[in-house]
Amino acid sequence: MPSSMPATLRLYSRLSAAAAPLTPALLKRRLKQGKEDPARIDERRGITRQPRPAGPLIWIHGASVGEVLAAAALIERLRALNIRILLTSGTVTSAAVVAKRFPPDIIHQYVPYDSPRFVARFLDHWQPGLALFVESDLWPNLILAGGARRLPMVLINGRMSHRSFPRWRRLSGTIAALLEQFDICLVQSGIDAERFTVLGSRNVITTGNLKLDVQAPPADEARLERLLFVTRGRPVVVAASTHPGEEEILLKTHRTLAVHFPLLLTVIVPRHPGRGEAIARMIAASGAQVARRSLEELPTARTDIYIADTMGELGLFYRLAPIVFMGGSLVPHGGQNPIEAVKLNASIVHGPHVFNFTDVYDALDRAGGARRAGDGEALTKQLGHLLNDSAARDAAATAAAQVVDRLGGALDRTLAALEPYLLQLRLERGAADA
Repeated sequence: MPSSMPATLRLYSRLSAAAAPLTPALLKRRLKQGKEDPARIDERRGITRQPRPAGPLIWIHGASVGEVLAAAALIERLRALNIRILLTSGTVTSAAVVAKRFPPDIIHQYVPYDSPRFVARFLDHWQPGLALFVESDLWPNLILAGGARRLPMVLINGRMSHRSFPRWRRLSGTIAALLEQFDICLVQSGIDAERFTVLGSRNVITTGNLKLDVQAPPADEARLERLLFVTRGRPVVVAASTHPGEEEILLKTHRTLAVHFPLLLTVIVPRHPGRGEAIARMIAASGAQVARRSLEELPTARTDIYIADTMGELGLFYRLAPIVFMGGSLVPHGGQNPIEAVKLNASIVHGPHVFNFTDVYDALDRAGGARRAGDGEALTKQLGHLLNDSAARDAAATAAAQVVDRLGGALDRTLAALEPYLLQLRLERGAADA
């Protein structure tokens, strides 16, 4: 590593290299926690059984499910150019989503641990012609190794949260050295553009949020019909992507609302399905009737709360319920992306902590496309109002759809910014074919 690099990055590189022998112990622990795929554990060391396809290859990296899905429409457009895609992510859940929702010719790999040897092995094998990093998963060795190889790198759908920004400002030399490795930073909003510029990005373009251009999530028609059949005649509220501390509030809200809507069914979709059992125990201890989808249970007429602790079925439940509470917002997590629910005609309610999607929620709230609940009591009032007023539900869903349509277009702007790189890859492919 050049001596001009900040001391923090030189120290990080040395420590991560020295820690490489500890990788087997780390992997063993993560396997026990269910955080790694035992059949693909070598990918974390940059080792793969998959051959590199011939011709140009674009590497896209996203941390987890949200980032991977944000890139879905972009990947579809890039595939249409007959350029192969290597998609990396860091979680088992994201790998499952890729396997379920992406075409089989998309190559998925777990991103290697950020040790210089593992990173070098990964890049030696795949030799991508362009690297696209989604949002803000910036691993120093991975980025610096790409820069050292003169790999064109672009940050897409870039975001710098209000929590991350002050932390990075305290390490301004470190983040500047990483950001200057990127040819362009394509960011979601004007605020993000200001923050990336202050932190040292050389070329920042505001393209908008790719998540506004995602397609509505799919749903299995047979499963949907079955759920509609067993819940017919019941008012249904879905609490999507909930986090610890929210389920207790939702249980209390359900009990209060059930006094006025005795047939009410609340569906809780935890952000991490592995929490389903603990949530069910808490609900059962309160005396409420609970069923779990992961146990292949369906809600009965007596079920108060249905826990959808499975992966990849949000599209199913958004179609089931006209009202959706977006989780991660009653606790200071920062909120979850409401766009997929909006695209399936949901009326949105959210808590006060939505700083991960500030611009989107501000626009939805101003237009009447979403309702803010400052606490559990306000959540109960907002949900009760929507349950009682179908016209208000319809108006909110229509207003939200109009906001999303107006704010869309990030996909086209991103592709326009990438066009010089894509042209170069097409020229290389033509030369190889000749």
